[in-house]
Formats: sequence, structure tokens, C-alpha cells
Amino acid sequence: MEVGLHLQRPVSCRAIFHSRSCYKFSSRRNEYPACGVSSRITASADFSRGKLKRMSTPSSKSPLQKGFVQRIPVAPSTQKKDQKNNGKKDGQSTPTLSENAGKGKPLVEISQEEEEEEEEEEFDKTGNENDDIPTSGKRLTVVKSSQVVESGSIGRVGEDLAVLQKSTPKSNMESVRDNVGLEVKVGHIKSDDYIIKDQSIENGKKMAEEAALKLKLEMEANLYKQETERLSELNFSKGNKMFVYPQVVKPDQDIEVFLNRSLSTLNNEPDVLIMGAFNDWRWESFTVRLKNTHLKGDWWSCRIHVPREAYKMDFVFFNGKNVYENNDKKDFCIPVEGGMDVFAFEDFLLEEKHREQVKFAKEQAERERKEEERRRMEAEKVASEADKAHARAETERRREMLQQILEKAAMSIDKVWYIEPSRFKGNDLVRLYYNKSSGPLSQAKELWIHGGHNNWKDGLSIVERLVSSERMDGDWWYADVAVADRALVLDFVFADGPPQSAAVYDNNYSQDFHAVVPMSIPEGLYWAEEEHQIYRKLQKERRLREEALRAEAKRIADMKAQTKEKTLKRFLLSQKHIVYTEPLDVQAGDTVTVFYNPSNTVLNGKSEVWFRCSFNRWTHRKGPLPPQKMLPAENGSHVKTTVKVPLDAYMMDFVFSEKEDGGTFDNKNGTDYHIPVFGGVSKEPPMHIVHIAVEMAPVAKVGGLGDVVTGLSRAVQELNHNVDIILPKYDCLKYINVKDFHYQRSYFWDGTEIKVWFGKVEGLSVHFLEPQNGFFSAGCIYGCRNDGERFSFFCHAALEYLLQTGSHPDIIHCHDWSSAPVAWLFKDHYMHYGLSKARIVFTIHNLEFGANNIGKAMVYADKATTVSHTYSKEIAGNSVIAPHIHKFHGILNGIDPEIWDPYNDNFIPISYTSENVVEGKRAAKEALQQKLGLKRSDLPLVGVISRLTLQKGIHLIKHAIWRTLDRNGQVVLLGSAPDPLIQNDFVNLANQLHSSHGDCARLCLTYDEPLSHLMYAGADFILVPSVFEPCGLTQLTAMRYGSIPVVRKTGGLYDTVFDVEHDKGRAESQGLEPNGFNFDGADTGGVEHALNRAINAWYDGREWFNSLCKRVMEQDWSWKRPALDYMELYHAARK
Repeated sequence: MEVGLHLQRPVSCRAIFHSRSCYKFSSRRNEYPACGVSSRITASADFSRGKLKRMSTPSSKSPLQKGFVQRIPVAPSTQKKDQKNNGKKDGQSTPTLSENAGKGKPLVEISQEEEEEEEEEEFDKTGNENDDIPTSGKRLTVVKSSQVVESGSIGRVGEDLAVLQKSTPKSNMESVRDNVGLEVKVGHIKSDDYIIKDQSIENGKKMAEEAALKLKLEMEANLYKQETERLSELNFSKGNKMFVYPQVVKPDQDIEVFLNRSLSTLNNEPDVLIMGAFNDWRWESFTVRLKNTHLKGDWWSCRIHVPREAYKMDFVFFNGKNVYENNDKKDFCIPVEGGMDVFAFEDFLLEEKHREQVKFAKEQAERERKEEERRRMEAEKVASEADKAHARAETERRREMLQQILEKAAMSIDKVWYIEPSRFKGNDLVRLYYNKSSGPLSQAKELWIHGGHNNWKDGLSIVERLVSSERMDGDWWYADVAVADRALVLDFVFADGPPQSAAVYDNNYSQDFHAVVPMSIPEGLYWAEEEHQIYRKLQKERRLREEALRAEAKRIADMKAQTKEKTLKRFLLSQKHIVYTEPLDVQAGDTVTVFYNPSNTVLNGKSEVWFRCSFNRWTHRKGPLPPQKMLPAENGSHVKTTVKVPLDAYMMDFVFSEKEDGGTFDNKNGTDYHIPVFGGVSKEPPMHIVHIAVEMAPVAKVGGLGDVVTGLSRAVQELNHNVDIILPKYDCLKYINVKDFHYQRSYFWDGTEIKVWFGKVEGLSVHFLEPQNGFFSAGCIYGCRNDGERFSFFCHAALEYLLQTGSHPDIIHCHDWSSAPVAWLFKDHYMHYGLSKARIVFTIHNLEFGANNIGKAMVYADKATTVSHTYSKEIAGNSVIAPHIHKFHGILNGIDPEIWDPYNDNFIPISYTSENVVEGKRAAKEALQQKLGLKRSDLPLVGVISRLTLQKGIHLIKHAIWRTLDRNGQVVLLGSAPDPLIQNDFVNLANQLHSSHGDCARLCLTYDEPLSHLMYAGADFILVPSVFEPCGLTQLTAMRYGSIPVVRKTGGLYDTVFDVEHDKGRAESQGLEPNGFNFDGADTGGVEHALNRAINAWYDGREWFNSLCKRVMEQDWSWKRPALDYMELYHAARK
């Protein structure tokens, strides 16, 4: 018989056997604990058919449960036992299961003699030899048990089935059968061979491991009990309120916290809870209820998991309400050993924050994308409805007009025209006859029909030449005409020639001819289709407009991004002759190499150079790094060192010294070296800057000061800082440029009520002060006899406004002589009375005006600037500047590229960029020539846009005009003189030029904003021959429009224009390429030489000249770079 046991579901002996009974599979006297079966067992045996008495289904009275069968006796047990013992002595016995398990053998065999002996014994014991045995087709259930004990003694298998039947109640046997689910098929059984598969052994090993683990846990429990009892007694004896177990706390483990309630402030509280966190209360907070313990005394405890990031655990106990045990207000804390330290945890937090920021950025981008998609869908829905409404209205309009035509239409006009066949429809070819003698074409040599349909809906769609007909009752001519598919009516006239050539028409006395299409499509269907076509056309046109707007927005965004990237690169490279990094863009978390060239600094010749560095404007949590000795670099005189940039850095700060402990320092004239760090988890805190000024473009502009206030403020605001501007409320303000203008509040100073108005100018917050004493109701900005008094009052009122509104700006920036009083008024009256946080920055726009005020402001200002590097050097020796040279800096002005933008300029004929600069400037030149009445010819055109003052080099301007005309060029001048004598002089010159060179020269002696835009675009050259020029914006605007500057080497002109022939090295040091022509000296020879070189380049090398125009357009002269320099200065002022 063959027996197969099939595992149906996992077996758990604990679930099956509820008592400690020992079941037997064979007659061995050893008894083994039962266990689950998780493998299949195959057994075979040879039974003599003669020994089988009979086989039948057991009766209901049998002690065996249904499905089980009794063993069949084979031989007396004593005989078999002797055989068994003899066999063992001879070494013939089969190894036991424990022996096989110990050797790792996969199978265990049980001898046939043992099996037969055991069966006989079992049969004798039960005394049920007459019980029937099931037939071979029956199934029976068997329970198998095995256990392997580690280090051991035993390997057991096999509880006898019959004993299991006898000793197990029916209900339990049903449970066994249900849970174990092993099926045995009874067949021909061989009594000496059981084979047990591998998994039995594996299960035994698992049980051994479980037993070992259980033993280990019992030992640990005993140790825990002993230790906690010892610690509780020890701490109680010392009066300690709490302790932890284990005593050495390590990361990523569970600890138990014990509190002696009787020694704490919670001694009368029924509830005890612990509230805490890790790492100075910054990581993984928790609140857990404590339970009373088995320990002697009033000890309560709870378990807490210590995270792997912990270096300290901080906690207090409380009653869940308002009673706390907080270690006398010092909190409890336990060090965690073997894990992170404070700095490692800080870095971990930064990494976590970085990951969160990256994740948030992705999620935010996705949210914005979805929101944009939603907005676009909503906008599309609204626009589509508007298109439908428009289409309905247009359809109705066309219907009414066509209805009027249909009322006039005919099938024919007697003796004038008719159509054959008379019944036709769309797409038919018909013959239209015309009587030549009926109208004005009787003498025409040719006859043509010009036609369309449905009130000329699609314009001229029929053009055919008529031929003479054989009809005899008149001068009839005809043409074959194709009828349009959806025509309701045909519209036509007759002429003596084709379109563009005809001179005489017969158009039915200006009414045109109209023929009804008799078999046209139904009007209702036609108008439905017409409305749909109109709707589709409107949709297409609208979507094209929207796509153009999106493309333009993307172009502007891309341009801004590219400009920002170029500006930053230029900013970083501008000091490359002294210091630079590799990589140039410093990223948080990276290691960078710093290169320094001491030969260009105060450390030239020093034997050693030490690098001193920190981050975030010297405020980084780790403080300054230890000084590092720099090593020689491969590239000449440079030295180098490496720095690990932390993840929370947004700025890298450093200086250099000659010794480790100091000595001579190179700190960039007190401003230190700073390099921005990108990709960090921390961002620079925004600074609050307030400008107090008397000019602001475009609402109150007289000169460059107004442009600086607006341009600089916008650029700094784009760097995510907060900017406010305080301005007088002149009665001549250009209110059209102020958005959301409204009254805000009033306050009093010096007995005068001052009204405050607020509005937005170019996106900037502007506070307009209106004193009720009439100081700013004079109809002008400058020019009053009491300008000094007016502006001094304004400065005092502005500071009072900041004080009374509780504003605490970081920087107060005042400009030129007009708001210079802010510097000393602040230091004398407001610095110690509520505005102590602020620092004063003062900018000189032109030292020629108000030197006394400027000199006093230089004394009180924390930092002072002027509008270009060269101009700062030119005036450094002035008596009002020299004593304060240590805090005086030159920062170049910029222009606003959105205001001066040839791609979005309504004052020029076509938009252009550097890619189509030649086409754009050609169109602008032609428009300029036409507007001013100049000869429309391709000649070099020189433009001059300037105030006509001695400072601007008017004698050089006059010479340049005549020299340009001598070179067969054209000249246009735009500007006026505040001095009447100079103005009259130029009026006379204008008249003279008009008489002698009327088609090549034009002087416009006024200020004309639209004309200035057209001149910047249409001129080939812009001449700026100033005797001195603090900065100059004209040359910068000229380059923005692709015009080439010709300038004198002074002030900001020298800093921005690099001569194409001899300034290549100087341009490269600024990260630029040469961009114009310049000259020395203030005599006519210098300007003539530069102008000749420029005009020669135009005549002799147009391709090169056009590439120069493209190059200068692509250079960035915006406020982006100066804004970075000003922010460095603002921080230096606050340091």
C-alpha cells in the first residue's frame, strides 16, 4: 500500500493539541511532544495478503474515529524485539531521525522489523484484531510530529496512529483532521520504509531556534528584573526621581524610563505621562502614559524608542493637564551614545530639508501646471462662448445684408443679362449672357465678368472673358461661370478688362448685378453652416493670438533668465584677476577650490597667504572655519585651497591674511569677498531698503537721478528684498503712471499736517508726502528760490514718517544734495529714538551741484557711492570726498531693459532683436529720415541725444556735426539748453544747417520721448563727447538698440565703452568684448579721429559693422549687476 500525505494549510500544534498528551505513531516506548506537519511523507510496506483477515469499514462502535484504521498484527513483540536488539548489536540498524538530523541528511528510514514489531505490539495492546480494515480505496488522516532540540538529545518522529485514535476524543480528532488536513491513501504498504522529506528537518531546526530564543528571552527577562530592582533601590536610596534602563542609551533601541512618583511633584496624581523629544526638543516628539511597576516603591515606567538620529533625549513628566515634574524647570535630559553628534544631526536635518524642498518644488510645479491648465481651460471656455456670441452677431449682420441683396436679385434683366439654364444650383456650370449694347461697355473691345457670391462674401471669385454670341437680337456676349457650392445669390459686374486692368465698368449704376440661385441650399442650413464657419475662424485667429502672446512671454522669460545667468557670470568673473572658484557656480554641499592672486592685492610679496572663510554673511551656525594655509597653484602667481560648502549656505564669505593669527588683511576694502551659493536649503533673509529721493522715473523725472531710483529699486526687489520709496507729492506728478493711488493717512511734524498717499510705480511701493504748507505745489520739481528749504523739510518729514509708522528699515538710501540732509538728521535726531536698526547709504549723482550738502552727508553716511568706478577716482581728491575715501565706492548705473526694449517699443516701425538687428535698424532709419524730412538714402547716421550744457561738450558736438556732413553722413540732434544763450546759439546753427544741408541734418531743440526712441533705433552711431560724465545712460541705451557709441574717455563712459581697436584686454577683464569708439582729450582732434574711424568702419566693412551692432545688443547693461554690487554695499554698511 502506498501512503501519500498532502499538506492543505499551515499547521500549528498549539492550535491543535490543547493538553500535554503524548501521541504515538509507532510502539516505541519514548513519548514525544506533538508538533505541526509542514512536509509530505511517503511510506511503503510489504504486507502478506495471507495475514489480512478481512477488510471492511469499521463499525460505528469502534473506538477509532471515522477515517482512521487499526494496525494489523504481524509477529510477537518479544521475538521482534530480540531481532531488533540483535540487529543493533551487528550494526545493521537504520539510523534514528535525530542522527540523520544531526548529520543533515534529507531522509530518515525506519526498519521493517521495527515497524512490524510495533504494529504487533499495538495490535495486542488494543485487542481489536477483529476490527475491519478499510479497503485500499479509502482515505485516512494521519498526524505526524517531529522536533529537533538544539545541543541535544532527541530527534523524534512518529506517533502511532492507533494510539492517537484511542487517546484522542472524537471532538479533538475532528479538530486534528480539520487543522492538519493530511490525506493518506491506503494501498500496498511496505512495513520497513518511511521516507521523510527535507522540510521536516527544517521545521525541526526552526523549532529548535524558537526554543533557544525563548530561553534567551527568559534569561533577559530575569536579568531585566534583577537590574531594574537593583537600580530602583539604588536610585531611591540616593533620592533620584528617575532612571532609565539600560543605563547606557544608544540610538535605534527601546529604553524604559522609570519615575518614582512619590519623590516627584506628581506624588498625588493618578495619571503620570511623559512628554519629550530628542536633540534639544527638535526631533520626534512623543507623549506616553506611564504604568505602575512591580518594583518596590512608587515606581512608574514606560517604554520609549530612541531614533537613530538622536544624540540626546529631553523630557518632562506631567499629569496630562497642568501639573509638571520638569527637574526644577531644567527639564530632564539623557545623552545618547554612539550615534550622531550635534553637527552631524544639523547636517542630517539639512539633508532632510533639502529632500523636502526638492519634493515640494516638484509638487508645487505640478500644482502650478495643473492650476495653469485649469485656468487655461476656464479661459478657453469663456473665450469660446465669446467667439460663439460674436459668430452669432456676425451671422445676423450678414443675414440682414444678404437679405437686402436677395430682395434686389433677379433671374434676369430684360435686354441686359440672363442665365442658361434658368434652373441651376451650387457647383453647376452655367452660361451667363450680357448685352454689350445695353450699357457703358458698348464700345469696349473686350468684355469681362468680375463676380462673386452671397454679397461678395469671399471676394472676387469669378473672373471670365466673355465671347460673342450668335444671337441676332442684340450684341450678346457670354461666359461660362461655375456657381459656388453654397451660393444663394451671384454678384457680378462687367468690365472692359480683367481686374487691375479694367477702366470702364457696367455695375448697374453702382448697385452691382445680383442673380438668384433658384435651387440653392435651404437658407436655414446655409446660415447654420455660416455661423459655424465664422466661429471656427474666430477660434483660429484667437488661438493664434494667444500662442503669439505665450511665445512672447516665453521669449521674455528666457531672455531674463539668460541675462541673469550672464550677469552673474560676469559678476563672478569681474574679480577673476584677484579671486575665483572652480566650479564658478558654487553649489551647496559641494567642495570648491578657491584661487587667489595676491600679486594684485595688499598681500603682494607675502611669504604666506591664509584663507579665512565662513558662510551666510559670517552668520553660519558653525561659525568661521579654521584658517587654512593656501598652497601654490599651477597657474602662475595664484594660490589655492579647498572648502566644503554646507547644505545651508547661501553665501560664501572670505578674506585673506598674511599669517595664521592675522597680520595684514585683504578684505576688499572693508566689504570682504562674497560669492553666492546656489541650491542650498536656506535662503538669504530679505533686507528692507527705503529710498528717500526727490526724483523718480517716470512720475517725477528731471535727470538720471530719477532713473537710478526706479531702476535700482526694481532690480533689488527682484532679488527678493523689500523696497519702499518716499517721494514728495508734487502737483506736477504724472499720475497716469501711478497705479492704485489712494490716500493713506495723515501725521503732523513741526506744526504742519502731512498727508500720505500711496501708490505703485513700476511695481514699486511709493509713499507720497504732501505737506499742507504748499512746499510742493509750485508746479515744478526744481527751480524754486527756496529749494533747499523745501527739500530739507521733506527729508525731516520722511524720517518722521518712518518713526511714527513704526518702520524699521535696514537701509535708508538718500541721493544727491536734495536728500543729503537725511544723513545727518537721522544720526542727530532719529538714530537714538526708534530707528536704531537702520544704516545710511548716500549716493552722489553729480558733485557739481550742492557740494556743501554732499560734504556734510559724507561725514554722517555709513557708506557712500557714486555712479561709476572711474568717476569715483576722478573726484576722490575732492575736499568733501578725500577724508572719507575709506567708505566711498563707485558702482556703475544701469538701464531698465523693459523700458528700453526694441522688441517691445511702440515708437519704432518694427520690433527687432539682435537676430534681426540689421532689418530693424534699416526700417527705423527710413522712418526717422521720413519723419524729419531727410534724404531717404543709405548713409551713416550720427545721433546726439543730450542736454546742451558745457558739461556735455557742446563745442565737440558742433565739430562732430560738420565732420559728419563732410563725410557724406547725416546728423540728427535732440536736446535743449537750460542756458538761453546756448539755446539761441543752437537755434542759429539749426537754421544754418537747414539752409545748407537740409536733407542731411536736423536739430530738434526740445525733448521728445518718442523721437528719442526712434533715434536710438535708427542711428548708426550715438555721440556722447562729455567733458565729464559721472555715469551716462545715453551710451547704454544706444547699445540696447544696436547703435554704436562714440564717446570721450571719462567717468562712466570709460567704464562702459571699450574701443574696438585698443581696448580688447580691458573689455576681457570685465567679461566683455569691445563695443564702440572712444577718444582722449577735450579738443576737436580727438572726437574727429574717433568719428572718422567709426564712419570708415561703416563704409568699408558693413558685414563687420553689422556684427558689431549685434554684439552690443547682446551685452547686459541692465541694473542686475549693479544691484548685486549695491547689496554687497548694504551688507557692508550693516556689518
